[in-house]
Amino acid sequence: MHKKKAIFFICVAILSLGIACNRRTSGSAEGVAATVNGKEIMLSEVDRIISQQTGGQQAQLSPLELAAARLQVLDGLIQQEVLFQRAEKENLLPSEDEITQAISAEKLQRNLTEEEFQRMLRESGQTEQALRETVRKQLAIQKLQDKVIGKITISDREVEDFYNNNKQQFVNARGVGLANIVVDPQDNGYQDDAKNDAEAKLKIDEIYQRLKTGNADFATVARARSEDPSNVRGGDIGFATEEQLKQAGFPADLINKFFNSMQVGDITPPIRFPNGRWYIFKLTDKRLQTENLTLDSPGVRDQIKNALINQRRTLLNAALLEVAMNEAKIVNHLARNMLSSPNNLSGIRPAPAASPSPQATAQPTASPVVSPQASPQR
Repeated sequence: MHKKKAIFFICVAILSLGIACNRRTSGSAEGVAATVNGKEIMLSEVDRIISQQTGGQQAQLSPLELAAARLQVLDGLIQQEVLFQRAEKENLLPSEDEITQAISAEKLQRNLTEEEFQRMLRESGQTEQALRETVRKQLAIQKLQDKVIGKITISDREVEDFYNNNKQQFVNARGVGLANIVVDPQDNGYQDDAKNDAEAKLKIDEIYQRLKTGNADFATVARARSEDPSNVRGGDIGFATEEQLKQAGFPADLINKFFNSMQVGDITPPIRFPNGRWYIFKLTDKRLQTENLTLDSPGVRDQIKNALINQRRTLLNAALLEVAMNEAKIVNHLARNMLSSPNNLSGIRPAPAASPSPQATAQPTASPVVSPQASPQR
């Protein structure tokens, strides 16, 4: 299964918390897990999500583990339904066009063709209509949260106070920004995937020749051909200091090139790391001196303002959920049944999954750069 399939359906699985109350399994032995203002959440839907989270291995959970998982998943489903109903009450439902645009944007970000998208829906047991209902709920909740966040204002005094109390945060460290194109000789399920050392060497050399002639854009090639999660960002793996590069296992001579002979925009020849993967790096930024930033430095005031807004957003979203939960009539039948039958907490175990979830697919290792967007790779 393609890596991009796994990524996409992780997103779909997270979003799927929103669709539970739209589907009822006729004659389900498990019954109703909870109701939110009379809207039913079926235990079969709870178990379906557990199946996704465990990669179809939910039958291996102990009764206690299954009971804990059911309570946790059901709590998320209840919260989703409460917020959706509040958004619906405030006339914040998205239009059909907005739903279509959101799905199209996701497909574009994951570099999916329509055929691949439809195939993944089939393989995951999702229908396009169910996905649209999922996205409908997520967009409605986002609109509800945005309505609350839109009332936030940040004063200049607050910005200045934050800066004065956190000056140590406002430093441009000496380091480099990098993007990469990766070719892995292992079979990772990518489109145009190299499956052995010979194929990997042939592919990386062909890519390098294209880039060297100037007939191809680095980010475009990375999105299309790089065998690494960073491909969705055009190969961007962020900013790293010299020490971080050393800790991530970068060769000393390569680090020296980044900080000396290479200029922003230059690319390296193919380099094979000890993990067997081939890399081509592009230098996207270079700072040779550590610089202390002031409030007048470009972007600092906006950075502080955004940080303060995000802090309040987190608190306000929690307050919104608390109020919505308090105002809703929630009946958690699953929890009640557990209390009434403490020696049979999990009740009926979920049926075995027909096929493994895409989330069980092994993930390729991340790029070697230490950055806010990439995990270290030794």
